Amino acid sequence: MNHVQTSEHWRASAEVQPNGFARYLRGDDEPDSNENSVVIVDRRALERECLARGLKEHDPSLSVSAVGSCDEFQQSHATSETSAILVVLGARRLTDQSVRAELAQFVTEVRPIPVIVIADSDEPAEILALLETGAKGFIPTSVNVRVAAEAIRLARAGGTFVPANSFLALRDAIHASANSTRPLTGLFTTREVAVVEALRKGKANKIIAYELNLCESTVKVHIRNIMKKLKATNRTEVAYKLREVVL
Repeated sequence: MNHVQTSEHWRASAEVQPNGFARYLRGDDEPDSNENSVVIVDRRALERECLARGLKEHDPSLSVSAVGSCDEFQQSHATSETSAILVVLGARRLTDQSVRAELAQFVTEVRPIPVIVIADSDEPAEILALLETGAKGFIPTSVNVRVAAEAIRLARAGGTFVPANSFLALRDAIHASANSTRPLTGLFTTREVAVVEALRKGKANKIIAYELNLCESTVKVHIRNIMKKLKATNRTEVAYKLREVVL
C-alpha cells in the first residue's frame, strides 16, 4: 500500500473496505475516535476521494470516509460512529423542491449527527432553503479546504456555519425586498387609491372620471395630491414611482 507522508508522526493511506468505503486511516493504524469520524456523501468518486484526502491532510486527527449516496451511508455505516456528514450537492440546487425534500429527510433520519452541505451555488435563496432542512452548515465550492475543515469543527461543536459573504448577500436581498415594496396604507385617501389604480393602468383623466363618477377637474385635483404625496413633478414620474410601491 502506498503512503503519503503528511508530518513526522502522521501519514495518510487509502484502502477500500468490504462495505464500499474509501477509508482514510492514520499510518500508525491506531483506532480513530468516533468524535473525529467524518463521512463524505458524493456520487462522484474522484471528487469525494480528493476532498477526503484534502481534509485528512489539513487535519490528520480526522478519520474520513466516503460514500456515493445517502442510502449507501445508511446501509453501510453506523450513525454512532459518525461525528459529522458532508453532503456534496455539486450543481444540484436546494431551491429544487425534490432536492430539498431529500436532504431534509436525510437530516431527520441521521439526527443528531450534524449534516453540512457543500454546493456550487451560494445564492441567498439556497442558504434559506438549507436552513429549512435543518442542516448545520453550508460550504460553497468556492472556498478552500481550511474553511471546510473549520465548518466541520463548528458543526460538531453544535453551531451552524454560513460563509460571511453569503450571509451579507442574504441581508442585502432582504433589505432590497423591504425597500422595493413600500406600503401606501394611510398615505392616500380611499378615492385617491382608486385614482392610483387607474393611473397604474395608464388610463386618461376622462376615463378615470367616467369610471369613478367624478368630474374631470376633481380627478386632476386628486392627481395633484397624489403627486405631492409621492414628491413627483409630473404624471410620468407618478407612474414610475407607483411601480415601486404597493397599496
